[in-house]
Amino acid sequence: QLVESGGGLVQAGDSLRLSCAASGRTFSSYTMGWFRRAPGKEREFVAAISWNGGTTYYADSVKGRFTISRDNAKDMVYLQMNSLKPEDTAVYYCVASTSWYDPGRQEYQYWGQGTQVTVSS
Repeated sequence: QLVESGGGLVQAGDSLRLSCAASGRTFSSYTMGWFRRAPGKEREFVAAISWNGGTTYYADSVKGRFTISRDNAKDMVYLQMNSLKPEDTAVYYCVASTSWYDPGRQEYQYWGQGTQVTVSS
């Protein structure tokens, strides 16, 4: 089970940190990531992190502004979002995969329910 938290309403330029609590499986050995879906748009990959945190991968649209991290001891994954823009407004989903081969395109078997992030201009 993946449960997201930390979403909310912020202004452009603000920061927000999303958290994802993982339970029920040994997610510490899984690739973890974040996707988002904006109103009227397709689901979009945001970021991914390897099982030990040694490798990260970002969508071009968030590179340099967002940072993904994990704490396997706490079964937590985080997404630090800085310099937020109105176009970052979306529902953000925490995801998990048993593999790492093409993190921006591969299948993620486990999905959370999502948390809303709204950035006003």
